[in-house]
This record gives sequence, C-alpha cells and structure tokens, in this order.
Amino acid sequence: MQSFANEIRDGLDQALAEDPTVLVFGLGVPDPKGVFGTTLNLQEKYGEKRVFDMPTSENAMTGIAIGAALGGFKPVLTHQRLDFALLSMDQLVNNAAKWHFMFGGQRNVPITIRMILGRGWGQGPTHSQNLQSWFAHIPGLKVVMPALASDAKGLLLSSIYDPNPVIFLEHRWLHNAQTDVTTVEPIPLGKAKLLREGDAVTILSVSYMTIEALHAVDVLQQQGINCDLIDLRTVAPMDWPTIEQSVKKTGRLLVLDTGFKSFGIAGEIMAHVTETCWSSLKHPPARLTAPDYSESTSPALTKDYHVRAEHIASKIGEMMETSVSVEPILSQRGPAHDVPGNWFTGPF
Repeated sequence: MQSFANEIRDGLDQALAEDPTVLVFGLGVPDPKGVFGTTLNLQEKYGEKRVFDMPTSENAMTGIAIGAALGGFKPVLTHQRLDFALLSMDQLVNNAAKWHFMFGGQRNVPITIRMILGRGWGQGPTHSQNLQSWFAHIPGLKVVMPALASDAKGLLLSSIYDPNPVIFLEHRWLHNAQTDVTTVEPIPLGKAKLLREGDAVTILSVSYMTIEALHAVDVLQQQGINCDLIDLRTVAPMDWPTIEQSVKKTGRLLVLDTGFKSFGIAGEIMAHVTETCWSSLKHPPARLTAPDYSESTSPALTKDYHVRAEHIASKIGEMMETSVSVEPILSQRGPAHDVPGNWFTGPF
C-alpha cells in the first residue's frame, strides 16, 4: 500500500530522474518532515542544486520559479499553506499566467506550484482557506485538485510536464490516504473520473469532498439510491462533456466544494449546467460548500462548519423526495470532528 504523500513523493522522484531540468524547491522542502512526507530524501538523492529550501519570501521565490522556467527549467515550487502563497499573487496572475498570451505563444512558463489547503485541528481562518476559485478564474492557470491517492502521482506528472503554469492543490487530510494502485504514466489534465454509477443524482465533487461523498453514496446504495459520483480532479480546465452527459442521464445535480458558497466553483458548475442541460433537469441544481464566513480555530465553533457525508446523504434524499437514514454514517464516526482519523497527531 502507498499513501497519497508517498505517491506525490514518487511523482517528484520520477520527474527528477527523467528530466534534468526539473527542480524542486520551497519553504521546508528538505526539512526532516519533508512537507507532510512528500519531499523526503529527495535532496540527498539529487543534490542541493536541484532540491533546495528557500527563504520565507513567497513572492520572491515564485518570481525565481518563473525566471527559471523562462530559462529552460521545470520548477516545482511548494507552499506549505495556500494562505502563504497569497503573497505571490502578483507573480502568478500578472506574470506566470499571462506570459504565453502576451508573447503570442512563443514563450511558456512550465511551473508547477504545490499548495497545501484545507481544514483541521485548529488551523483557523488564515491557515485553512480553500481558494481554488481564485486561481481557476485566471486565464492561463490550470488548477488540479487530486482526491484519490491512486491519482496523485499521475496528475502531478502531467502538471510538471505541462508547458504552462499549474496550481496543484493538496488537501492536508488526504496525505495519509492509502492506495494499492500505483500510477506510472501521467493522467491527462481536464478529465474527470466516474467513481460510482447510478441514475438518481449526479454528484460532482473535488478534493477531500470526494472522500465524504464516497461514504455517502455507499450508504445510499444500500438504501436503493444509486448515484453518479464524479471526481472532477481538475477544476481548470473543467470536463464539461462528462458533467453534461451525466446530468442529462440523471436529471439532478449536487455539487460539492471545499470552498466558500458565493462566487465559487460550485456556482459556476450550476450555472453551466443550467445553461446547457435545462431541458433534462428534474430538480433545481444544488450545492453543499463551506459557508460564507471564515473557519474558526476553536473546535467548538468548527463542529458544524464543514460538510460531512451525512449532509450529502440527507441532501440526496431531499432531492429524491424520499427518506434516507444517515445512522450508518454516524455510527462509524469517531468522537473528534476536526481530525481525519486516529493516525493524525499533528501539528500540521
């Protein structure tokens, strides 16, 4: 079995071995914990010129990555928090994303920027934000959000070898997820993955929400409700053909997103489906997201903040106008709501 973190590390290892222009750097990359275990021992294997730490200056290190990319390298830059990367928005939006466009397609900026995001254990309002819609809104940036450990390596390899900038978002609760399927080849960006099949409701999910959705749909299946569960994997570009095909089959849509409700990925998907699949809809499209206020640090205040599997199952029952039981989900729930499992010991 391989963990999500090990798959990320193996992807970096494979890219470094295959292509001498690949660089891996960022705050904490060579530290003993290796960014949640994703960069362990890479500096020892490839040397300090290809795998290295950086000062705490996100805007500067992003500018260095862009310059290196223009100079013929394929940098993989890591920010241990998406929140920290906000200091580099000028470099990302005004330089990396626009270079290919401004120079008529003659120059590319092949950088991959890893950012850790998501909830958990007192991370609070400035260490837990899910701002994927910010990046997806910018032409020229691709946004990848793997949910399954089996997809992590393949999606990372495609990101590294993509000729233009890719924002690669890793939810911190996924790093210890396990898989017995190891990917060697890159997984194409912009292609969603059908995880469960049914004709009741189309469920579109992203990142950690896919894990909650898997628990929900398996319980619903035991109660005779079978849903299409589609893991988006990338939100820019979006796999519209797969989405439309499923909605036209089920006539119902539920979108799950870790981000805020207003002006987010879920709202964009609902708008697109309403425009393209109106005649197929049997029920108004629905969404479950984070509320439109910041996450607190206090466990007492975060208890009801996040969407969980029982909320998804209940929403599906509402859309199907039938009663569903969420007791099978709640009976397996541990006492702590702000840690992903007994294996989690923090601090990050």
